[in-house]
Amino acid sequence: MKTAFIFPGQGAQVVGMGKDVAQQYPIASEIFKRADDVLGYALSELCFEGPQEQLNTTTISQPAIFVTSAAILEVLKAQMGEKIAAQTTAGLSLGEYTALYAAGVMSFEDALKLVQKRGQAMQAAADASKGSMVSILRLEGPKLDELIAEASQGELLAAANFNCPGQIVISGTIGACARAVELAEKHGAMKAVPLAVAGAFHTEMMSPAADSLKTALDSTEISAPSKISVLANVNVEYYKDAAAIRCGLCRQLTCPILWQKSMERLIAEGCETFYEIGPGRVLTGLMKKIDRNANVVNLSTAEALAALLNG
Repeated sequence: MKTAFIFPGQGAQVVGMGKDVAQQYPIASEIFKRADDVLGYALSELCFEGPQEQLNTTTISQPAIFVTSAAILEVLKAQMGEKIAAQTTAGLSLGEYTALYAAGVMSFEDALKLVQKRGQAMQAAADASKGSMVSILRLEGPKLDELIAEASQGELLAAANFNCPGQIVISGTIGACARAVELAEKHGAMKAVPLAVAGAFHTEMMSPAADSLKTALDSTEISAPSKISVLANVNVEYYKDAAAIRCGLCRQLTCPILWQKSMERLIAEGCETFYEIGPGRVLTGLMKKIDRNANVVNLSTAEALAALLNG
């Protein structure tokens, strides 16, 4: 029976995340304290108390989600030990950093510093390029391509996140995204929802961020996955060594995220139980659309942890 730990990405943040876990489990509280020390500001307060507007910023939400996910993971490991052990990990975009940390590929402090740098670099690239993203519902294949072609009008617009059947996120200039929203129903989409993000993530507009992140990755100690494999969501392949990890994390910023194909591969290879570890229920919801028979355990709160530990 194969088990996978999966970790959420940006957008999962919510005021209060991790607070109940930190209050009940000293090991989680310690993770938040370590994060505050590494970052040089009280990330824990922003997670626990908000305000939501500040928590939503790219520079804050990314480390906040990583640290909350890591805190819940450490509770699970401390309480369950080998009773619940993952053979593989995966994470949605930002969540891949937590997946790599969970696999022992990099230390908590190094992973957090990279996530902080990633958020800062993405925000800087977004400020310089003025892009946006739109979630397109129930439109795929050639019909989606037709929408992108008409809405782009010579500007950048591309598919950025293949999340699950019926949900693809497109990314590009503000004008192209606005036209896509207006034209979506004409091309057969059920709905087009503009996303509250800072820029055109997972497109070439993030190239400056990828260059900045590469410098940070080159100076970070990274080891090859050994006991636990990590599935990269830019090519749906397992990371083999540190060089592949550095390349994959850079490519993430400018290439589409293939989450649906990643989960389908794990299911096809016999993964029977998935634990979503971190704030929110985004991945649990996506998995039910990818394979309604998949067994997904959501661990986002102290109550959910208690139910698992006492079950």
